[in-house]
Formats: sequence, C-alpha cells, structure tokens
Amino acid sequence: MTTETTAPDEPWRDPRLSTARRVRDLVARMTQQEKIAQLQGVWTGIDAAGEMAPHQHEFAVTPHDFDELTRHGIGQLTRVFGTRPVAPEVGAHSLARTQRKIVEASRFGIPAMVHEECLTGLAAWQATVYPSPLCWGATFEPDLIRRMAAKFGESMRRLGVHQGLAPVLDVARDLRWGRVEETIGEDPHLVGLIGSAYVAGLESAGVVATLKHFAGYSASRAGRNLAPVPIGPRELADVLLPPFEMALRAGARSVMNSYADNDGVPVAADQTMLTERLRDEYGFTGTVVADYFSVAFLHKLHGVAADREDAAAQALTAGIDVELPTVDCYGEPLLAGLGSGRVDQALVDRALTRVLTQKCDLGLLDPGHSPVPEAGVDLDDPESRALAREIAERSIVLLHNDGVLPLTGKRLAVIGPRADEPGAMMGCYSFPLHVGVHHPDVPMGVEVPTVLDALRAEHDVVFARGCPVLGGTDDEIAEAVATARLSEVCVVVLGDQAGLFGKGTSGEGCDIPDLKLPGRQEELLEAVLGTGMPVVLVLLSGRPYDISRQIDRLAAVVCGFYPGEEGGPALAGVLSGRINPSGRLPVGFPGAGSSQPSTYLAATLGTRSEVSTVDPTPLFPFGHGLSYAPATWVAVGCEEREWPTDGTCRVHVVLRNDMEIATSEVVQIYLHDPVAEVARPVRQLIGAVKVDLAPGQTRTVTAELHADLTAYTGRTYQRQVDPGDVELHVGTSSANVHSRLRLTMTGSPRVVGFDRALVPEFDTP
Repeated sequence: MTTETTAPDEPWRDPRLSTARRVRDLVARMTQQEKIAQLQGVWTGIDAAGEMAPHQHEFAVTPHDFDELTRHGIGQLTRVFGTRPVAPEVGAHSLARTQRKIVEASRFGIPAMVHEECLTGLAAWQATVYPSPLCWGATFEPDLIRRMAAKFGESMRRLGVHQGLAPVLDVARDLRWGRVEETIGEDPHLVGLIGSAYVAGLESAGVVATLKHFAGYSASRAGRNLAPVPIGPRELADVLLPPFEMALRAGARSVMNSYADNDGVPVAADQTMLTERLRDEYGFTGTVVADYFSVAFLHKLHGVAADREDAAAQALTAGIDVELPTVDCYGEPLLAGLGSGRVDQALVDRALTRVLTQKCDLGLLDPGHSPVPEAGVDLDDPESRALAREIAERSIVLLHNDGVLPLTGKRLAVIGPRADEPGAMMGCYSFPLHVGVHHPDVPMGVEVPTVLDALRAEHDVVFARGCPVLGGTDDEIAEAVATARLSEVCVVVLGDQAGLFGKGTSGEGCDIPDLKLPGRQEELLEAVLGTGMPVVLVLLSGRPYDISRQIDRLAAVVCGFYPGEEGGPALAGVLSGRINPSGRLPVGFPGAGSSQPSTYLAATLGTRSEVSTVDPTPLFPFGHGLSYAPATWVAVGCEEREWPTDGTCRVHVVLRNDMEIATSEVVQIYLHDPVAEVARPVRQLIGAVKVDLAPGQTRTVTAELHADLTAYTGRTYQRQVDPGDVELHVGTSSANVHSRLRLTMTGSPRVVGFDRALVPEFDTP
C-alpha cells in the first residue's frame, strides 16, 4: 500500500523542493516587519544577567512584551542555557515552550535559531568544562579536538540549540591581551589546523559553527581589548586570515565580525572585508552574525555612524545579516531606514535569504518540525569526562626538568593560590566563571578536582596557599615558607583568575601592562625558592608569564594553561610519571623584559640584534615541550632537491623510541625563505604532526608538501609562489631545528588564491 504525498499550497513548506525555491517563495510572501524580524536576535534574560558582553547594560534593550515582539517572528534566541544556571532538561522544555509561542504567534510559524557559547564545551550549567583553546593547540592533535566538538555538539542539538559561537580563530599577537586564553596559539597554521578540526566536529553534529572574530581583533595596539588595530594588509592576509580560510573549507556556516577597526575602518561596517573578501573571494554562503552590540558600536563607540539608523544601514551594507544579541539597530531604526531610502530593500532581502536558507537547511521550515527535546540529556556523562581528561593529559607541557620529575615517594609541600581552587582549571568562557560567578549560592554543577585533591590521592602532602592571585599578606607568605621546609619537594601552583571586564587577571577585558606574574605570586615563588628546597612550578594561566628571573633555580616547570574539569588529575599524572607529557607550546614564553608583544613570526629585524637593547628571544619558544622519554631522531631527508612551483616535495623523518615507556613526538616543519619580495618571517610553521611511539618502536613519518605552502603576499598584494632557493627546517620547536633541507623551487611564479593547498599530507604508518 502506498500513500500519496500532497504538495502544500505554499511551496516554501514543501521539503521536496530545493532550498533556493522554498526560500524564494517565502521571501516574496513576507512583509517588511516580518523580514526584519528574522534579522534580529532576542536576549530575554539580559536584564537579570551579569556582565557577559562589553557595555551590555548600556546597549541592551530588554523586550518587555514578548508576545508583541514575537508577532512578526524572531530570527535568533540568545543564550537560553548560558544566561543563568538552569538544569538541562528544565531548560530544554522551557526552550520548547518558547519556540511554540514563537511558532503560534507569527503568521508563518518559523522557529527561532538558538545560539550558545561553546568555547570550552557548551556553556551551560552541569555541562562538561573541557580544556581551553590554548590546550587544544598544545595537543597538536586535530582529531582529538574534532571528537570533542562532535561530542558536545550532539548534546547541543538534543537540547534544541542550533548554533555555537565558536571557535575563536584569532592568532595571538600580543600576550598582554586578555583574550589570549581564548586563542589556539600564535601560529596561523596551528590555529587553522586545530580550529578547522573543531568546526568539522561541531558541524558533524548538525550545529552551525561560528568563526570569530573576523578579522584582526587580536592585533590591537598595546594588547588592549576592543582597541584600534594598526595592521597592514600583509599581516592580515598572511597571519590573521589563513585560519579562517582553513575553517571555512572545513564547512563552517557562520562568521562573526571583529569588534575592532582595522586602520580606522570598523569591521562591522567594512564591505571590503565582509562581502568582497568573505563572499566574493572566499565563496562563503552562510550567515554573518554581529558580535554582541557591534552594530550599535558603530554609532556609540566608533563614531562612524550618525545614529542607530545609519549604523544599521552601514552594517547591512557591509554584510552583517543578523544583529546579536538582542534587537536594537535592526528593529525600528532599520525600518525607518527603509522608509527614508537610506537602506536598500535588496540588502534586507539578501540578508533574509541567507537567514532563511540556513533555517531551511536545519529543518526549521519543514511542516513536521517539532521543538520537543529529547529526555534525559546528561551534559557531563562519563564519556565526556573521559574525553576532557584525555585532552588535558595530551596538552600538558613540560617546559623544564632538572631530573626531579617524575615525583616518586617524596613528601610534598603544595603551595600557591591555584593549588586548591576548582576555578583555576577554567577560562573566562566556561559556564562557572562566565555565568556561575553571578550566582554564588548555586553549586558549580560539575565536579572539578583541584591539583591539591589529585596530589593528595597519590602523595604525602602538606599545603599552604601563600597568597591569593591578587593581594595577600606577609604572614601568608611566611606560612608558605614554613610549610615548604616540612617537605622534600615543593610544588608551587601559580597563575591566573579568569574573568570578564576587570573581574580577573585573564579573560575578555582583562588586559595587562606587562607579563609579570599577577599580584604577589612572584614574591611567593622567590620566598619558597629561598628555602633551598627543590621547587616544581605548575602554571595554570591564560597566557605565558615571565619566569626568566627564576628559571635557573627551578627544578621543573609544568604548564597546564586552563586544562578543564579533569585538569587536576591530569597534572598529577604528569607530575607522578603515570603520564609521559606530550604537549607542545602553542605560544612562546617571554624572556627577560616581560612587556614585549612579539611572537616567533618575526623577520630578521624582529630578532635579537646589536642595534637594540631589547632582546625578544623567548625563554621557551613556540613548539617547545619536553618528555620523560624523548624520541630518538634517526634520520631526516627529502627525496627531491628541486621543488616545482606547482608541485610537491616529500620529507621523511625516522623516529625511534629507545626508552621503556611510550612516548610522543611532534614533528614540526618550518619554511625559511631567504630571499623574497618582502621581508618574511625567519621561520614559519607549514606542517606538524604528533607521532606516538611504543617502547622500542621505530616509525617513519612522510610529509608531502605542496608548493602552495610557501605562498606569501607580495608587493602587488597578491598571494604568490616564487621560484628560487628555500629551506625546510625540521625539528621539535621554532628554535630547535634538527635538519635544514635546502631545495630549489623551479618553474614559473604563480599567483594562488582561496583554493590553494593549505595543509600537507602526512603518512604515519
């Protein structure tokens, strides 16, 4: 028996038709107010939320009449789970009721898109807090990050969330910037490699990934948040944009603009950036959503728009499709602009088509769509915690070790403000520190063992805090010194308190003037070192700090950044030797003179010289990391001596593990271009892969490198591949090179574009 399906009277409701046909039909049926409603976000809990976005309470418009607001529909719902603590199942059913109201109140019954933050997992109460992006970069393992994003992406879809506002693809340029903790690192290839894996994972779960902040945000003058960006077109093209290009090719369906102005032009009003480059050059067809309040900022902060109507017109013209987080400029001001002729109707229809296309692809226009959530969603199940632990373990970086590690049978003094604090494991966009801090009477929602908890489970331990992250007394430091004298080894746990807008030492709006350890922590460290006891420094921080004054007296240094809810046991495992550390630095540690913003991506004039008293050489370089069982580099070679400008070369690295425990090595391949049209970085990463080796095992790594990986932006501002001599530097960090392979690139110069090869192909049998 067969049943005939009757086509709906309105083509836009018919799932059998193409998306383009359905959207075109729907757009033609909508009134101006209905169209504009789809370009708006609504944050219904903003009046009760703590400060979670810049100038939030100044610019927010609280919807006082939800029924009136939904009469024409709604484009987006903002942070239903991420505004206040709400149990997942309760929040899901509340969201379903809200969606039913929206569907029933409006003429076409189109559900809203629902977006949430998800930088370290879904930012919701009782959800797993995964390691921070710097930890992702430190793993050098894109597949691990893909698995993470896919895992929590599945939970997001089950709750009714359609879009995640991550990943952050800003390349760290100045370590004083508070949002360094949200970045993946200082190298565009690594950021793109890991960021595109995150995108692939989230999108595989059916959740729209949102690339941010497009582009230039991290290169602000003096490392200040939301400050002018003085970069040139080459830094933009060769350092800041490649991660976005890689992630777009991984399938990202949304992009968020940068708050900043680049050379005086705010990105929210930059048609060259958001349309000509993103759409015309890159071929992006998804939605561009405004970073929170950035459309209003064109009028209130940047001073490039006369009023909110002008701001709406400029943003829409530039290419911003949806105003987030709540209706302001894309409401009555945009309607007024249409009436006055300041806004072209075609621009509204262009943005609307993109929004409805995405909703159609998500099934929100289908007649059978139901907002009813699945029951029994566990956001912190054992599988999620195990994955969080695995990422933490694979990301911890052993920076220095004089042989005191691993710890075996020693009485430990555990000292420091980060040792017995669950929040020390988390960044500013984790739910407990982003939202939970505004609800001190509500439990954290997830179990987070501290470093002290984890070490006590394995060792004989005495403890003293010594001082808080900021402030403290002489008596507290004296107590820590006395405690240190009771031990055989001191583990000093220092670092940051993540927070927002001055509520922490790291995080959005928590920029710093130099890279000294916050508060009295360096003083505490010096006091403990003065006891003469061996000191192991553990850093839980959102950025690297200057420890150059202590490094010669420290027995060991371990960096965990913000390793998430399972970071305590992971760190204890590394300290005890149960885990052989395999993380590598995604950002270098500064040397003496802790206010220098430089990264390893410097041309010759940016390195140490005799004509400047400032030495930018890092204490620990990008890519650095030690092991308890370092791999033996047996051989490095290249099959070719000539490398066609339109072809490939193959590099072989033979590694052997001569130790009795398993080990890992990160093979890093850097390009050195001795002669080019413009000054190039002395060394720039073009390929990296982590290789695991069992005891006694030998493995051969083969990298096939396309000539496109040598491309750079030349004097005509085209990205080009040049013939001539180049070197491939193969090693274990940006400063530790095992082999220099000299090749000659042959053939004609080539201009390459968005479709160029972006990553090498690795074979690691």
